[in-house]
Amino acid sequence: MNERLRRAMLRRGLDVGTLADAAEVSTKSVERWLSEKGVPYPKTRYRVAAILQEDESYLWPAAVDKASLNGAELVATWPRRQDVPRHLWTELLRQAERQIDYIAFAGLFLAEEISDWIPTLQRKANEGVRVRMLFGDPNGAQLASRDQEQRIGGGVAGRVSAVLSYYRPLAGLVEIRLHDTPLYNSIYRFDDEMIVNSHVYGILAAYTPTMHLRRVDGAYFSTYLESFERVWASARPPAEDEA
Repeated sequence: MNERLRRAMLRRGLDVGTLADAAEVSTKSVERWLSEKGVPYPKTRYRVAAILQEDESYLWPAAVDKASLNGAELVATWPRRQDVPRHLWTELLRQAERQIDYIAFAGLFLAEEISDWIPTLQRKANEGVRVRMLFGDPNGAQLASRDQEQRIGGGVAGRVSAVLSYYRPLAGLVEIRLHDTPLYNSIYRFDDEMIVNSHVYGILAAYTPTMHLRRVDGAYFSTYLESFERVWASARPPAEDEA
């Protein structure tokens, strides 16, 4: 069974017959694709991928030339996070339909600098989008180390407290955990789009390189997603006096 194709059909509310009609093929063709006894011709693959709003390399990875996908996931890069267009953050947030994941030590700039960030996030959570947020543990060794590295004098823990206060009204709608890991990148994931802000020793994250990824075959995207999942599994929920 081509599980990726089957699940994509379910997400779009399509069965064998309706997909066949939309793609202008026979039901037997769709049944062959599902049973992995056949793969559509390139033109049909493109049409079906557009109908299902998935990438053809995701639905039929063996049928696509992997060499041609090298670097295809890299949409854009910026020398500093503050160079990322402000509208991109809100566009990605508004377009998310399934999953929003966020890991940083604080990431306070989103709540403070983008006026509709919190209300849009709340609306998305109310619509059923799963939202997971990871912030640095104020009592952890890694946050203290970052604070010393950047010579902020306790400012990093203060920023975490501030950002938690912004998200307190979303309690029950979003999942929040605190992590104590050496954060090499801040990761902001919106379905199949991702902003990755690399961390550089001694330099604030706002001034370090940042890239925009879009999942194609997962070569880049999946690496950062796996990192997020590992940190999520090791993190703890905030105590009542922290949240």
